Amino acid sequence: MVKIEEVKQKIIEGLNLEDIEVDEIEDDMALFGDDGLGLDSVDAIELTLVLEKEFGVKITNMAEAENIFASAASLTNYINEEKSK
Repeated sequence: MVKIEEVKQKIIEGLNLEDIEVDEIEDDMALFGDDGLGLDSVDAIELTLVLEKEFGVKITNMAEAENIFASAASLTNYINEEKSK
């Protein structure tokens, strides 16, 4: 089972977010938009690649991507659900 701290670390490393520490990303903090981490559409593509490379998980239903990428918690839940299949 993947821990949320590991997902946060991979987000930081994969997107080269040098000024952010794992403990600065709240579990339910929005990853996209001005009121959260502030990621954009290019970051979404890179994050998708990080998921595939680091966790072996693909996003097959793009309609669900907005919910999957909503927060570190939702991303961690998705990874764990996919890995348990």
